[in-house]
Amino acid sequence: MTKYLSIEEAILKNKKAYWTAREIEQQPRVWAEAQQTVNNHQTALNDFLTPILSLPNLRIILTGAGTSAYIGDAVAPHLSAVNGRLFEPISTTDLVGNPNQHLLKNMPTLLVSYGRSGNSPESVSAVNLADQVVNDCYHLVLTCNPDGQLAKEAKNNCKAYSLIMPEGTLDESFAMTSSFSSMLVSTLCVFSPDAKQLAIAVDWTESLLTNSVESIKEQAKNDCERLVFLGGGPLLGIAREAALKCLELTSGKVLSYCESPLGFRHGPKSLVTNRTEIVLLSSSDSYSKKYDTDLWNELVRDDKALSIVRLDQQTFAQDVALDDIWAGLPYIVYCQILSFFKAVDFEISPDNPCPSGEVNRVVQGVTIYPLAS
Repeated sequence: MTKYLSIEEAILKNKKAYWTAREIEQQPRVWAEAQQTVNNHQTALNDFLTPILSLPNLRIILTGAGTSAYIGDAVAPHLSAVNGRLFEPISTTDLVGNPNQHLLKNMPTLLVSYGRSGNSPESVSAVNLADQVVNDCYHLVLTCNPDGQLAKEAKNNCKAYSLIMPEGTLDESFAMTSSFSSMLVSTLCVFSPDAKQLAIAVDWTESLLTNSVESIKEQAKNDCERLVFLGGGPLLGIAREAALKCLELTSGKVLSYCESPLGFRHGPKSLVTNRTEIVLLSSSDSYSKKYDTDLWNELVRDDKALSIVRLDQQTFAQDVALDDIWAGLPYIVYCQILSFFKAVDFEISPDNPCPSGEVNRVVQGVTIYPLAS
């Protein structure tokens, strides 16, 4: 009998949890496929990107809505450091709501757009607004849906290139899991490829899925009402996505929050109660890790939280370290599994945690207004 996250397929289907479990578990395989997809497109990508990246004063904006926005939040610090140029994460919801504050008319811009479906109103509108406002605008689209509007419009635009994620990443589940991580991996493979780090991230995650699912399932049984995810640098973007996954999959029954380890002391730490769980996404950087350790020790001394979990190389019982952005891959899988089992314990369907329709798989109810030229 096929199992995902240690649960038999028939039981998952009965609980309306099949797609979420399957899409969480498939991620190590999907990442390798995403890397191969980028490799297959390498010549065409180089032909498209090389002249753009040579433009003086080029802006590179990473954009998406919700989970897709957090891809940019996670990869931007790493890409900026590795490439020696600024990668700016600006959500489509910000670009669409305030285009004149975020888009600069006379500065050439590469807009990197993320979208699982490629059909959300803000994603499509952000591309159109960028073309309207910016004199010299280019587009790199990363999407899981070859039939979505983002992908289709890119095909008809000589200043755009569309990269489609591997088959199966157009998540059937309400919550984005493998779609998020496949677009994140693809971005890294385009702008800062590191096959060795990706292979190590796959090993960490496969080990997690083999050895740790039952212990995460037990952790999920903790009677918490608040769940805090902490991470710095690239891991703050991962923490944001982890908090959203918890909120989505539990249909808001567990209130989630994210912050950096240093930022947590500046007010947010007041939310910690004896029904608060804390997950610290620890940095591998020797300097940044000092701040993680200081906060960890402080939280342990406070002895106020229901539980405190630290994710690091030792947690995953691994001999080889990962840079923070690559460690974010096994970290987010851990957080996805934790949120999945919390939803199951609440008897909420992970595949459709909001059946009444207040929140939808592809956002609805957004009116897009024309911008006066």
